[in-house]
Amino acid sequence: MDAQLLIEYGWVLLVLVGLEGILAADNALVLAIMVKHLPEEKRKKALFYGLAGAFILRFGSLFIISFLVDVWQVQALGAAYLLFISGKHLFDRWRAKGDDYEEEMEEDAGNQRGKGFWATVLKVELADLAFAVDSILAAVALAVALPETDLPDVGSLDGGQFAVILAGGMIGIIIMRFAAGYFVKLLKSRPGLEVAAFVIVGWVGVKLVVSTLAHPNIQILDEHFAHSALWKIIFYSVLVIIAALGWFLSEKREVEEE
Repeated sequence: MDAQLLIEYGWVLLVLVGLEGILAADNALVLAIMVKHLPEEKRKKALFYGLAGAFILRFGSLFIISFLVDVWQVQALGAAYLLFISGKHLFDRWRAKGDDYEEEMEEDAGNQRGKGFWATVLKVELADLAFAVDSILAAVALAVALPETDLPDVGSLDGGQFAVILAGGMIGIIIMRFAAGYFVKLLKSRPGLEVAAFVIVGWVGVKLVVSTLAHPNIQILDEHFAHSALWKIIFYSVLVIIAALGWFLSEKREVEEE
C-alpha cells in the first residue's frame, strides 16, 4: 500500500473503532442486564461463552456478507435496516426521556430472571448476533468506498476492505469485553455521544442508499458518484460534524465512582 491508501484505510479503521466503542458500550450494558439474574460465577461464564461465540458469529456473518455485498437487493435491505435501527433507537430514546431509557431496558431484561444458565447463554449469543449484523453492515458501508488494493478478493470484497472490516469487528468485540466499562462511563458523562453514534449509523445507512442507487443494475445515481472524491468529502465531513456536535453539545454530567 502507498501512503495515500494507508491514510484512507487508517482513517476508516479509526472511525470503525470509535463507532464500535460507542456501540459496544451500549451493547455491553444490554448484555450485563441480561445476565444480572445469574450468580456471579455463572454470570461471568455466560458472558465468556457469549463473547467467545461472538467471534465465530461475527466472522461467519462477515464472510457471508462479503459474498453478497454487490447484490443491490442486499445493499437495499442493509440500508433499510441501518436506517430502521437508527430511527428506532433515537425514537425510543426521545420517548423514554433520557435516564428512563436505561430503566426501560432493565424492565425488559427483567423478564430474564429465573431463566436457566444455557437459556441465558443462548439469549446472549442471539444478542451478539444482532450486534454483529448492526456493526458489520455499518462497517461494510464504510469500507466499500475505499480504494482497491493488491490483496486477493474475499467474495465480492477487496482483500484490503475485508481486512479493515474484520479488524474493526474484532476490535469491537475486544472493546465489548475489556473496555466497555470505560465507554459506559463515557456515555453516562456524555450522553449525547450515544445519540451521535446512532445518528452516524443512520448516516452510514444513507451511504448504503447512495451505493444502492448507484449500483450498475439501478443507476438512479451516476455509478461513479458513490466512489467519487466529492461524495467521500461530503460523507466524512458530515460524519465528523455529527461526532463533534455529539461531544460539544452533550451536557457533561458528573459520574459517581463505583
